[in-house]
Amino acid sequence: MAKLILIVEDEKNQRRVLELALKKTGFNVEQAASGHEALDLLSGDTAGRFDLVLLDMVIGDISGMDVLDHIRETLPNLPVIVLTGYSSIDNAVDAMRGGAIDFISKPVEVGRLKVSIENAFRINKLSGEISRLSRKWAGQMGFDDLIGSSEAMKKAVHMAKKGAGSNIPILLEGESGVGKEVFARAIQGESDRSGKAFVVVNCGAIPRNLVESILFGHEKGSFTGAMEKHMGKFAEADGGTLFLDEIGELPLEMQVKLLRVLQEGEVDPVGSRKPFKVDVRLISATNRHLKDMVKTGEFREDLFYRLNIFPIHLPPLRQRKGDIERLVPHFIENISISEGYPNKEISPDALELLKSCDWPGNVRQLENALFRAIILSEGSIIVRDDFPQINPDIYRRSVSQKLLRRKEDREKPGSGQNKSTMDKNILPSLDENGDVLTIAHMERNMIGFALNKYDGRMSEIARRLGIGRSTLYRKVAEFGLDEDTP
Repeated sequence: MAKLILIVEDEKNQRRVLELALKKTGFNVEQAASGHEALDLLSGDTAGRFDLVLLDMVIGDISGMDVLDHIRETLPNLPVIVLTGYSSIDNAVDAMRGGAIDFISKPVEVGRLKVSIENAFRINKLSGEISRLSRKWAGQMGFDDLIGSSEAMKKAVHMAKKGAGSNIPILLEGESGVGKEVFARAIQGESDRSGKAFVVVNCGAIPRNLVESILFGHEKGSFTGAMEKHMGKFAEADGGTLFLDEIGELPLEMQVKLLRVLQEGEVDPVGSRKPFKVDVRLISATNRHLKDMVKTGEFREDLFYRLNIFPIHLPPLRQRKGDIERLVPHFIENISISEGYPNKEISPDALELLKSCDWPGNVRQLENALFRAIILSEGSIIVRDDFPQINPDIYRRSVSQKLLRRKEDREKPGSGQNKSTMDKNILPSLDENGDVLTIAHMERNMIGFALNKYDGRMSEIARRLGIGRSTLYRKVAEFGLDEDTP
């Protein structure tokens, strides 16, 4: 979506020249011919529409400094570029001290204006990201930092706001990649534990024999290799919040100890003679159905009911596709800044392509796809062809071209293979050195081919390959094919 720039200039010809230059560059423009008109547009409901202000310092009835002061007080994140004559450099310096991000001398040179605007957006975005990250690591990230205005997302945020005001355990449910940790940080930032410790533990990533020690701590010499005392994650989060991700992966024997912490507020370290009290707000998350795990005996029923007091379901991206339009520019700007790429826009048809996908990997997959597209794109606009991994037509064309080249190479004299052999081997069986591919490599190629042939319809693919859907999903993740699924 094109950014909206407000031109505050009392000279009609100057406004017209600036408007034409900005529209030619791809920006939307509104004008204010006086300070009073500018203040009206920059107040109330209309104020939040603007992405940048071009502000002349001499505008008659109200000075440019008065308008700048109003912006700094009410819209501190709105970048301002000052326009000034050669005789007013002192005013420009004052404006920079007052919060303007740059100044340009009149008459305005279009190239200089374009560079200044691009730098202003980049600096403003970087400042906003630094501020967001500072709030994140300080435990002060809030719901306003979350991106999403869809009804499904609003419902989740509404529930989270109610739960944030108490110390009740919260269970975040949702598929992998929906942003459960970010959501948990926002809950802490809106609670009375804002600014306190926020400790993250991925229960599925801890070696089974170390779970107890990592969560609850241990005394020196309590087991082989315990060379010193370890406080544990519960003690580390004392006074703050402990986020247990993938809680469904916690071993049954550790679920008993977790239940005791929730019931008694006490932690019993390995090798300790007595437990000690902790004050911890617990937020847990899972991408599995804990209720089904209770039925199969994989998860304790009593612990499930302790954790499931206040469940919040986070919707997958396919159920909040309206948010893609806001997520895409956010990710593009963040990736461009962090990787040092020039800031890019996305074409309307490419955006429609992204909105048409189901995104089985959710927000994480969308971000990774945009990362790849930024690298692939050659101009200032990211186009549909920059997403071959999610564009079935491009992907099929790419595969067909590779197969055709391979067929031509093998039919050359001395290649050792003839046409009939090629026809029987749709997928390659040899690597670039002529050696036989491993079974795992062949399996990956076959699953990738099936994903392409059946357009990512997992039930159909599982049936054709003769395997269960859960096995297929596991294999897709294991081979890193989930990002290539249309």
